[in-house]
Amino acid sequence: MALSRCVGTVGALLVFALLTGAQARTGAPQTAVPTLPPPTIITAQPIGDTIYPALGQAGLDVLNYDLDLFVDRPGTSELRGTAVLTLTATQPLPALSLDFLGPQVLEVLWNGLSVPYRQDQMAGKLTFNPPQPLLPGMRAEVTVRFAGRVGVRPDPDLPLDVGWQAVPAQGERVGANFTLSEPDGTRTFLPVNDHPSDPATFTTRVTVPAGYTAAASGMQQSEVAAPNGGRTFTFVQAEPIPTYALAIHVNRFERLDSPAIPVGVGGAAVIRRDYFPVGIPVETRDAYASTNEILGVLSDWFGPFPFSAYGSAIVTPRIPALETATLSTMPVTSSSVCVLVHETAHQWFGDRLTLADWSEVWLNEGFATYAELLWAQSQGENGDEVVRGWYARASRTATRPLIATTERQLFDTTAYIRGALALHAVRVTVNDAAFKTYLRGWVVEVADRPVTTADLLAYTRTRLGERAWAALRLWAESPALPPLPAKP
Repeated sequence: MALSRCVGTVGALLVFALLTGAQARTGAPQTAVPTLPPPTIITAQPIGDTIYPALGQAGLDVLNYDLDLFVDRPGTSELRGTAVLTLTATQPLPALSLDFLGPQVLEVLWNGLSVPYRQDQMAGKLTFNPPQPLLPGMRAEVTVRFAGRVGVRPDPDLPLDVGWQAVPAQGERVGANFTLSEPDGTRTFLPVNDHPSDPATFTTRVTVPAGYTAAASGMQQSEVAAPNGGRTFTFVQAEPIPTYALAIHVNRFERLDSPAIPVGVGGAAVIRRDYFPVGIPVETRDAYASTNEILGVLSDWFGPFPFSAYGSAIVTPRIPALETATLSTMPVTSSSVCVLVHETAHQWFGDRLTLADWSEVWLNEGFATYAELLWAQSQGENGDEVVRGWYARASRTATRPLIATTERQLFDTTAYIRGALALHAVRVTVNDAAFKTYLRGWVVEVADRPVTTADLLAYTRTRLGERAWAALRLWAESPALPPLPAKP
């Protein structure tokens, strides 16, 4: 998750809310576009998320986002571009509603034909009526052209804004941009169905000035000259990912390629590349030398790495790390092996397995935190000490059932530490071989549908039996902190 609270081998929780020097806000909210379509636009029904009830559109299924983005002045909040969305539906949709807080919309096309639209930046919605309803089984293309300042979305926990990040030039430091979008910041710069239950593929083309490099989720397909001496970088993310997990980076980078590692699906080699801003301390790179070993250890427990490429892009602001798909966003200040393990585990849990509702976010954070224990044990450390440290931490803070009920609960100690302890409570009911089969099977079982705690409980009962199911249910549902899990 965004707030990689790496607990390491001593059970200490990184609390990013205490960081000083948080990144400044990217700009003030914009007023609504004055030109409105006729008042016949039909209201679209949102997905109905427990935490964010206004997000997304029920019945809308975005299959692919094809993006052309132009970063003319890196380090600012200005962005222009075109997004082409390939859509289908699971129910008849007479109106379309996209989440969009971002730059001013210039044009909306439906299958190539201009349609009237309403951009309400206060509500964060771009709505329009297609010439005919979008029906199940149909496909359509929506093209949105936009330009201007990105939108603003305050982080639910920290003194920063999520979404499109602007790092202004200062002294010898050049301007830079990157995305940090969990939970719902992608709508600050792109028109999207901004809910994790609707993952999609991405083709991302980013045009930057001379001397700059762009990086994004997926495999790089090309780098070509652009007008005015710039360069256009194209990336294809062929596996569906949630919108918040889209990585885009613009900086003066040094790209470091490492040997591919055969931990992908069917033994495929995973392409390895990391992006380091020019001028950062050399020792910042040390943690990333462990990436291949981390991939090997986690693939042994979770199954093949779910994407074709992996690496990290390092950023300079003091912000949380984020598991952006195929390219984790890693601050200089969080460039440790422990944080990297956490964000790498999220490639399985959060990026590949997606949430049905934001209230279920412990299914991302608990699994990623538990990966820290698996890594520590692979390095010969005492796993029991890690678990005792987690339990001590959980005992000192307020606890709750694992399913969140408020925005403030999304990334609290319960989501991370109690979530990891819940998995350990399952592990101690069986042997490690059975637990490994259980973890690998979970990834396969729900790879193509959004997940819930009820799904994990049902899977646990089927795969491991009543005792494991009862242990998980206790940790998932008990208002009080259950006893420390230990082998009988």
